[in-house]
Amino acid sequence: MNRTLQNRRDRALGAGAQLFYSEPLHLVRGDGVELFDADGRRYLDMYNNVPCVGHGNARVAEAMAAQQATLNVHSRYLDEGIVSFAERLVGLHHDGIESAVISCTGTEAVEVAMNMARIATGRRGVIATNATYHGNSEAVIALRQAASRPDGYPDVATFPFPQRFRPIRAGLDDQALADAYLDELAAAVQRLESSGAGVAALIVCSIQANEGLPDIPGNFMAQAAEYVRNAGGLVIADEVQAGYCRTGRWWGYEVTGFEPDIAVMGKPMGNGLPLAATVASRDLVGRFRGATRYFNTYAASPLQAAVGHAVIDEIEERELAASVTDLGHGLKAALVERAEQSSWMADVRGHGLFLGVEMVESGCELIPDRTRAVEFTERLKDQGILASNAGAYANVLKVRPPLVLEQSHAEEFLAAFDAVIADIDG
Repeated sequence: MNRTLQNRRDRALGAGAQLFYSEPLHLVRGDGVELFDADGRRYLDMYNNVPCVGHGNARVAEAMAAQQATLNVHSRYLDEGIVSFAERLVGLHHDGIESAVISCTGTEAVEVAMNMARIATGRRGVIATNATYHGNSEAVIALRQAASRPDGYPDVATFPFPQRFRPIRAGLDDQALADAYLDELAAAVQRLESSGAGVAALIVCSIQANEGLPDIPGNFMAQAAEYVRNAGGLVIADEVQAGYCRTGRWWGYEVTGFEPDIAVMGKPMGNGLPLAATVASRDLVGRFRGATRYFNTYAASPLQAAVGHAVIDEIEERELAASVTDLGHGLKAALVERAEQSSWMADVRGHGLFLGVEMVESGCELIPDRTRAVEFTERLKDQGILASNAGAYANVLKVRPPLVLEQSHAEEFLAAFDAVIADIDG
């Protein structure tokens, strides 16, 4: 590792800026699902979802360069490209989604969604799960911090995320368990109503990515959406990680069975170019526009449009949704097979090419083992595989490669996975 570069980084960016791995990587080049460090070593990327159609994608790079060489201005001029991109984007959603607010980051798109819901309902309260993550601004980070400091955030209420693996009440059948989580959601609604904030919105990652990709009981998501609407609120689906065919469907909410009033997208939309969006009905977007006069110098630009079109072209023309479904099914089955033979891999969850392996203390199914998850990712790196750990207890191995993964790559990952298991088990 280049200690000189790391020391310079600490001085230039401030000591404490996060790096992965005990021996951080100095990456210099990417191609598809492969990354290369400064010494020329190749790594298989099983983690990064931002370059969803691959590192160094030629179509995206060419679209970016051609547009930048032609014209790139802010959104206060008419532009065919951004209009057609917004039309194409909303057309990928369900019929109630009609208009878009383009931005640059997922955090910004979530703030737009929250403000949109507050303007439409006249209320301020937002509900999230107790292990959520939706961004880094002061307003958005409150959604996560409210779980541990509820008195500090009177406009936010949290409830336990729905899951089968560590249920809040043992011995219930699937729908009864879903009902138990609905009771927790109802209590969150009541807290906001009692505080005077009222319910503006429920915001959820459609597949509960940061919660650890839990298996959601019953038809909880659809019931939760209905309950919040009956309480006068709107439903926001955070598709930053779940969307863009990550699950094998265009949107995570299609997999978990509900239709949002507002959806938020980010990271993979630009394959590395900052591009995000908040989409909703024409009425909701129009009311937001009228109340805020929202503007971002870099958003809704011709450059974003060109790149946004190129990413969708790649997904559609390469039929990546079908590939994600097939590869994800096989990869999950292979991981389940390995977990069944292990005393410390307790569960395998997820959809498409977003999978999680729950790691626990040996023989103790419900005791999370974050240390082992971190060790596993370190050992995978030594095998030339990049992954990470996540989840409510940071004990879930997170597998989330670019969508252009191929069968040979999946086999390479599984071979490395087996080698790490053998090292750990001795």
